[in-house]
Amino acid sequence: MDRVIARTLPLVPKPIVRKFSSRYIAGETPDEALATVASLNARGIRATLDILGEHIRNLDQANQTAAEYLHLLDEIARRKLDSTISIKLSHLGLKIDLLACLKIADGLVRRAKELNNFVRIDMEDSSCTTDTLQIYRDLRRDHSNVGVVIQAYLRRTVDDVAALEELTPNYRLCKGVYVEPAEISYRDMRVINRNYVYILEKLLRSGSYVGIATHDELMVWEALRIIRELKIPPTAYEFQMLLGVEEQLRDVIHKAGHNVRIYIPFGRDWYAYSVRRLRENPRLAGYVFKAMFK
Repeated sequence: MDRVIARTLPLVPKPIVRKFSSRYIAGETPDEALATVASLNARGIRATLDILGEHIRNLDQANQTAAEYLHLLDEIARRKLDSTISIKLSHLGLKIDLLACLKIADGLVRRAKELNNFVRIDMEDSSCTTDTLQIYRDLRRDHSNVGVVIQAYLRRTVDDVAALEELTPNYRLCKGVYVEPAEISYRDMRVINRNYVYILEKLLRSGSYVGIATHDELMVWEALRIIRELKIPPTAYEFQMLLGVEEQLRDVIHKAGHNVRIYIPFGRDWYAYSVRRLRENPRLAGYVFKAMFK
């Protein structure tokens, strides 16, 4: 049923898709997104903001994206909000000019540091993985206020974690949503779940700060088990979820005394994001579809 919902979405009139997606996209403008952050902060929940858009055509677009993020950082500081930013390197020119992308990302991280803020580098499809991790490593030479995302469904991730261990990175650990070939990704959800738990325990044992990104209650339970067994303090991790998805579970986790951060996407590219995200992750389509009737 989830797959049917996701595949038929492009046939639905755009205004209906906009209403459908409004639960998990905070509008088109920075003001709309920042208002969503303020609402979550009032309930003690943290946020991270992502400007929608990927795979740009030229560096002028990359610089425009960077300017929008710089404005966002300034507004977060001016409004005294508890929010970081999340960037996709393809949105900053990764596939056009690697060195230019590094320079643009470095500018964002430097400005965030000046404002006592943090930048999360999102992970994209497998064609970006190696370059994304290299740029993260390059940025960490000069900056501590930058983190990266790793995906438990990729076969390479355990090795990637081992290669980065000397940096004690700040991670966001997710399962992964892009459709990848079996040669490089696990397909069996039982295997993905076990790898997620294995990597999570490894990261927490090594002293990394971990954003535990999941809407799966089994993974939440496993995370809490590891946290209890290792006596991990609340300052060493947080749970991360998407805006508008499994809000009841989000509230249960938060009320139990754990830090929660909500990923808040917004921007003019909301339609393309909605269609792509739901196609890549049919389970998300199911989450949102069921939420419409609650």
